[in-house]
Amino acid sequence: MDDATTTDVRELTTGPEFEAAYPILRELRDHLDRAEMEVTHERMREEGYLLFGRYDGSELVAVAGITVDTNFYLGKHVFVHDLVTTESRRSEGHGSALLSFLHEWASDRDCETVELESGLWREEAHRFYEEVGYEKYCYSFKYDLDHGSRVGD
Repeated sequence: MDDATTTDVRELTTGPEFEAAYPILRELRDHLDRAEMEVTHERMREEGYLLFGRYDGSELVAVAGITVDTNFYLGKHVFVHDLVTTESRRSEGHGSALLSFLHEWASDRDCETVELESGLWREEAHRFYEEVGYEKYCYSFKYDLDHGSRVGD
């Protein structure tokens, strides 16, 4: 399955490539319709978001969306915003191959780590990340500016 002549990873940069990625991204981001996803994707690209796809022959089977960031606690790093293998092709090694590609890609750009977040309810994904060498090291918090109460209210 991992024969380099039949599988590869490449950056998705064209409209048709994003169109092919949309159904796979929708499996992870099902709260966004096509129009919302296109507008958001364009804004993200302007902010440095890159989308990579894993192909098996001519079939796009997995995608990963990343940014390269620098901060005080991780230094220069790749942040994986989106990682999803289409449901019918899971457990075939595509996700781990895509992460391996990203590890090498990040290393080639002098990044120190690759980081990602995963919803608390996604226990199967957590097992996968741990199996491929990721460690749990922090909690991530968010504050909803539209619906949250202010501190001290």
